[in-house]
Amino acid sequence: MSPKHRPFLGAFLIAVVLDQLTKAWVSRTLGYADEIPVLEGFFHLTHVRNPGAAFGILATAPEPVRIFFFIGVTLVAIGLILSFFYKLAPGDRFSALSLGLILAGAVGNLIDRLRFGEVVDFLHFRLWGGYSWPDFNLADSFIVVGVMLLVIELLATESESRDEVETARSES
Repeated sequence: MSPKHRPFLGAFLIAVVLDQLTKAWVSRTLGYADEIPVLEGFFHLTHVRNPGAAFGILATAPEPVRIFFFIGVTLVAIGLILSFFYKLAPGDRFSALSLGLILAGAVGNLIDRLRFGEVVDFLHFRLWGGYSWPDFNLADSFIVVGVMLLVIELLATESESRDEVETARSES
């Protein structure tokens, strides 16, 4: 097992387990549409179901079309994530960790779609002026964090590459 496998598999397994445990807890503890204020007026735990994608996209599409579409898109995404992972250098643990989080988020929401035909969401933030961010879950968070880590790494390595090019130019 190369060094990149440990962070990839570790992040994946821990994130999927946390995602599914939190969704199970919410489903057992809260009735549908119930909410518990954690930070009154700002952060609440809720129990909602999202038959669509982010921000409820395609939520009103016919169920068979919606399920087929989201499962298909998720399977393609899983294939792409695994393809990117296998192309990483053996020692690229940071990218492997990032891809493990993204894969965990995709699989966590796929599990919900296969089990319930929709995704369990429970994190609700109320913003200033009465606006609310759409409810989401840990799987969604893992995807966002994984993508952000990849972007940070890309920006850092691009900056290093520029510095190396500038150093080489100044030495010539």
